[in-house]
Amino acid sequence: MDFKKLAEQYKSELFDNVLPFWLQHSQDLECGGYYTCLDRDGHVFDTDKFIWLQGREVWLFSMLYNKVEKRQEWLDCAIQGGEFLKKYGHDGNYNWYFSLDRQGNPLVEPYNIFSYTFATMAFGQLSLATGNREYAEIAKKTFDIVLSKVNNPKGKWNKLHPGTRNLKGFALPMILCNLALEIEHLLDEDFMVKTMDTCIHEVMDVFLRPELGGLIVETLNADNTLVDCFEGRHMNPGHAIEAMWFIMDLGKRLNRPELVVKAKDTALKMLEYGWDKEYGGIFYFMD
Repeated sequence: MDFKKLAEQYKSELFDNVLPFWLQHSQDLECGGYYTCLDRDGHVFDTDKFIWLQGREVWLFSMLYNKVEKRQEWLDCAIQGGEFLKKYGHDGNYNWYFSLDRQGNPLVEPYNIFSYTFATMAFGQLSLATGNREYAEIAKKTFDIVLSKVNNPKGKWNKLHPGTRNLKGFALPMILCNLALEIEHLLDEDFMVKTMDTCIHEVMDVFLRPELGGLIVETLNADNTLVDCFEGRHMNPGHAIEAMWFIMDLGKRLNRPELVVKAKDTALKMLEYGWDKEYGGIFYFMD
């Protein structure tokens, strides 16, 4: 495989295709924030604004400005989205709504922990791009709320009846692996190392199951045992592969090459397990 040619293809797709599309079509320069319900030609088919995606776009253009090139159009795009989120995305106490209408009025309550995680990432990168301490404080305060919700991510919006089947999900420890690195510049060193160790343990020693041949499940009992129900048998190969990218980043950060190798091997196992041998591609969900 020609890795140099592949790298050039990825670079070209990103800079010549993907980024110009979103810069041109997604920005709502009248009300602020971004349209994310776009068809393939860039036409807006719905103007509702979802906090996950607002945060991801602020992060994307901030990260590009920080790590690739100091392009003003990238910074301007990130700041206008960040200002929209700062003004409308939360209830005043950094409880981040799930979605807003075009003008920024809340539509869905802040029940979803991933609104918080992507807001943290967004303001963490934006604080680096701008040097704005207010953005840094928003990231840090939101991260503290995320940590306070680890044992009950949905809080008062949790629909499960307590005590019958107490479940824990893979998604939160997985995203915390990435989130900790994203805002490392805002965290105490000892706390950072402890957080990284906890996340690595949860992903690689708890949700990764040797009795399933080294595959990763999405849901476990609260006592870390497998549960035989549809949530417990649910696997998401793409999710697990994404998590292994985060683990590899942590392995590099912590100078633990054996962790990188284990993550690589696990990613390949999940890819093989989830691969559609008839048509190609990865199945979204597996039993």
